Amino acid sequence: MELIRIEGGRALQGQVRIGGAKNAVTKQLVASLLSDKRCTLTNVPSINEVAVTLDLCRELGSEVLWDRAEGVIEIQTKELKTSCVPQRFSGANRIPILLMGALLGRTREEVVIPTSGGCKIGKRPVDFHLAALEALGATIEKSQSELGKIYVARAKEGLQGARIVLPFPSVGATENALLASSRARGTTIIQGVALEPEVIDLILFLQKLGVIISFQGDRTLRVVGVQEMKEVQHAVIPDRIEAASLAMAALATKGDVLVEQADQRTLLPFLAQLQEMNAGFEVKSDGIRFFHKGPLRGGIHLTTDVHPGFLTDWQQPFVALLTQAAGSSVVHETLYENRFGYTDTLNRMGASIQLFSDCLGGSCRFACQGHLHSAVIGGATKLVGQEITIPDLRGGYAYLIAALVAEGTSLLSGVDYIDRGYEDAVAKLASLGAVIERRKEAALV
Repeated sequence: MELIRIEGGRALQGQVRIGGAKNAVTKQLVASLLSDKRCTLTNVPSINEVAVTLDLCRELGSEVLWDRAEGVIEIQTKELKTSCVPQRFSGANRIPILLMGALLGRTREEVVIPTSGGCKIGKRPVDFHLAALEALGATIEKSQSELGKIYVARAKEGLQGARIVLPFPSVGATENALLASSRARGTTIIQGVALEPEVIDLILFLQKLGVIISFQGDRTLRVVGVQEMKEVQHAVIPDRIEAASLAMAALATKGDVLVEQADQRTLLPFLAQLQEMNAGFEVKSDGIRFFHKGPLRGGIHLTTDVHPGFLTDWQQPFVALLTQAAGSSVVHETLYENRFGYTDTLNRMGASIQLFSDCLGGSCRFACQGHLHSAVIGGATKLVGQEITIPDLRGGYAYLIAALVAEGTSLLSGVDYIDRGYEDAVAKLASLGAVIERRKEAALV
C-alpha cells in the first residue's frame, strides 16, 4: 500500500508552478479523435487522468507520443480501428461518455460505450448527453453485455445539425454536444451551454481544427460542422483547481507562496471569497502570491454554482480552509448532492462541521430531497493528525490541507485519487517546506 505521510504545523513558503488543466486536456484528447490530422498539445500535466485517456485513445487507433518531462503530447488518429470502448474503462473516469459524441462524429459504425465512472460525489446522470446526441440524429440504447452495462449508439446516415436545448448548463453535456456537432452536416444551435474556462478552451481547440463556432446570445452556441480538419498546436490552459488548492494550502498553514501561472481571470469568485476572509493575495505578472496577513475571518456564506459562480471542485479544500477561520461559515453545495462525505474525517481530526439537508443559501434543485448538501463550519479549530483514507479527488486535497495544518503525523491512503488530478502533489508541497513523503507500507499503522 502506498501512503502519504505528513508532519503538520509547517508554514508553506516559496513558489510553485501549476500544470495544465486536467479538465481541459482530457477533453482535447477526445476531440483529436474527430480528425485524422496530427494534434500537438503543450502544457500537459503528468497525471494519471491523462494516462488513462491516452490509453483509451490508443485502443481506438491513436498514435501517441507523450514527453512527460516537457509536457507535450502529439496525437494522431489516421483511422479508427474500432468504435467499441472496452469495458475495462467503465470505472476509470468520465471520459468514455464523451467519446460517444466524438465517435459518432467520426464514424457511421455502431458505437459501444461502457457506463461512466469517476469520483463518488453524487448521481451524475447522462440524460442531457444522450438527449443532445439524439437531437443530432443518433439512436442510443442502454444494454447489458457479458461484462457490464453499455450504451449502443448509431447514426447510420451521419449526424445532422439541429437545435439542442440543455435544461442545465452541464459541462459534460455541453462538451458532448460540441464534439458531435463539429462533424454534423449543417448548423447546430446549442442553448443553455456551460461556460467554464475548460469548455472555452475546448472551443478554441475545435476552432483550430477548423470547426466554425460562434456565440449567439446568452449561453447559446452556433456550430457549423466540417468534414476536413487541420493540424493543431494548442497550449492547455493552467489548472485553476490546482491553483486554488495550492493557494488554500498556503493560507491554511499561514504561509506565503507564489503560484506561478495562476490566472486571476479564472479565479475571480475564489479570490472574492479570500477577500471576504482577510486572506492576502497579490496578482503578479507570472502568477498570484498568496500570503497570511492576519487571522482568517469566518462568517462566509458560500453557494457553489456553475461558472462564473464558485466552482464545486474548490468546495472541499475551501471547507478545510474554513476550519482555520474565526467564526461560523455556511457552504451550500448545489451541483452534487453527496459532496460532503469527506467531512466526517475532518471532524475526527478536530473540525466542527455540521451537515444539513436544508438549503442554507436559497432553494436549489436538492430542496426537500433529504440530501445533506449544506454545511456549517465553526472555526478556528485545532486539528490533530490521523490515519485517513482518501475518498475522492478533491476531498483528497482537503485532507492534504488538513494534515498540513494538524499537529502530529497523518497517514493518507488512497493516494491514487490525488495522482488522478494533481501533478507531483507531494513533490510540490515538499518544495514549499512541507514535511511530506510517499512511502510503501503493508497497511496503515
